[in-house]
Amino acid sequence: MAAGCERLVHPAVTGGERKRQRRLLAALLSGPFVAAAAIVQTVMPHYGAATGLAVLCAVFSASWLVAYLVGTSGRRDRAEPVALAAGALLAGTLVALAGGLAGPLAILLVALPMETYWISRSRKAALQAGGLALAAAVGGGFLLEGAPSGALDWLWLTPTLYAATLGLRWLQQTEAVSDARERNAEGLPEACFDALVVRIARHGEVESASAQATAIMGLEPELLLATGLFDRVHVADRVAFMCAVAQARDEGTAARCTVRLRMPRIPGAEGGGYRAFDIEVVRPATDGSVVALIRDGQEAATLRDELARALEQANATEIAKGRFLAAVSHELRTPLNAIIGFSDMLLHREISGEMTGKQKEHVTLIGEAGNHLLSVVNAILDVSKIEAGSYQINVEPFDLGPALEMCRAMLEPQATAKGVNLSARLPLGLGEVAGDQRAVQQILLNLLSNAIKFTPEGGNVTVNAVRSDDTIRIFVNDTGIGISAEDLATLGRPFMQVQNDYTRQFQGTGLGLSLVKGLVELHHGSMSIESAPGLGTTVTIGLPAASSGETGGRVAKLETRGEKGERHGIALRKTA
Repeated sequence: MAAGCERLVHPAVTGGERKRQRRLLAALLSGPFVAAAAIVQTVMPHYGAATGLAVLCAVFSASWLVAYLVGTSGRRDRAEPVALAAGALLAGTLVALAGGLAGPLAILLVALPMETYWISRSRKAALQAGGLALAAAVGGGFLLEGAPSGALDWLWLTPTLYAATLGLRWLQQTEAVSDARERNAEGLPEACFDALVVRIARHGEVESASAQATAIMGLEPELLLATGLFDRVHVADRVAFMCAVAQARDEGTAARCTVRLRMPRIPGAEGGGYRAFDIEVVRPATDGSVVALIRDGQEAATLRDELARALEQANATEIAKGRFLAAVSHELRTPLNAIIGFSDMLLHREISGEMTGKQKEHVTLIGEAGNHLLSVVNAILDVSKIEAGSYQINVEPFDLGPALEMCRAMLEPQATAKGVNLSARLPLGLGEVAGDQRAVQQILLNLLSNAIKFTPEGGNVTVNAVRSDDTIRIFVNDTGIGISAEDLATLGRPFMQVQNDYTRQFQGTGLGLSLVKGLVELHHGSMSIESAPGLGTTVTIGLPAASSGETGGRVAKLETRGEKGERHGIALRKTA
């Protein structure tokens, strides 16, 4: 009854006024049933069944109409005095018909002021109600005849019914106090939580809500009782909320969810009056009820929305970058091929004739610059494809020896010109590598080129490999300038280079090592760098070894994971 009357109170009513209206509605809805017993025993025998039924209909209609007006308008200032006067008149009339102040229905003269005080908590209103009822009873005694004989024996039914209502209210109050003590005994003092604490019964209705509802949601706790909380959950979030409650209730494990709750309308507020809240549901008791801790989650929800928009924008940027690079590569490669081709032709005397030394030097520089620019464009495109996950490799078994010898032969002129000793040593019985031969050769070319570039004259660059179980590890070692710990943290990112006075002497885009990392990752391999300033650098590449039953033709694509060179076992570390 209390939960039903709570739902009938107008949502705009808050605070103590809400409790008064809830009690008024309870009296208006249940009072006619108590009065009906007295009407049947007094009015019907004295004035006939038709008159008694008319009085019954009038009492029920008037009482419930007043209850409807109070519930829909949220105002009791006018309805309460009318109900008080009508109740006093009815009580006095019934007392007069039942034998006056000495009859059993005299209890109504006590009940009316008691109910008035229970509703309004006002002594003045209770005295007024009692005075009006007494005046009506005394006046009715002079105007009406006494009750018919034989009816007085049944008039004790009305006091008995009223006493039953008092007993039920007393039991309800006792249970509420007992429940509060049990909640405290269960270790859930509501004031200890920086959250709204809501207890949800097994049937799904809210039994109690803590006072933090005012601070967190701007609502009186009474507005969340019964189905008040569920009614405020956004329709799209109700399934998640019910699943969390069911999980905590049935499985006994804590469940969490984020839902949008309808808040009081604020002029000019955005979001349609809804706000995000984080809800944690636990089951502290064995009676099937659960406790929900509700905290403000709007900030986290805003951050998630911003993250989603940032990811969407980043994806759009990646698509635009890919299209841009594709267009740029086409526009650059066409003239570069012409520049490189014509520069090579000019260097042949049979085609261009005799050239002076200065002219030959200029043509050579043009060809070298064109080749360098073409390699930069190709490296940018490869890195972009790897990052986008569209770079494909054809994995098949191949012998590492010939691939490494080809790379050594290609870079031997560069090492000789700089005075660096380049050597490669592979053990017998190394076995085959399971990978894309073209991609592995590109890995070796980039690593060897970097090692030669940053190794001073008279230094050594060596390549060797060993097999460990199902992995072939390739070591590229140089006696160059080394890398500091600070530079190791950023090494391998696109367009990042080691910055010191020595490296500034050399051109480069910083894409070589980034491309190596991406290609190693495509092979699901591993990569590590060990270096220290002045002691050289050792780069270790781990590639899968081909088993005896390895089949070729498998196509692999990059799966992006993490960042900062920590994908597929790629690690950067410093050694002294």
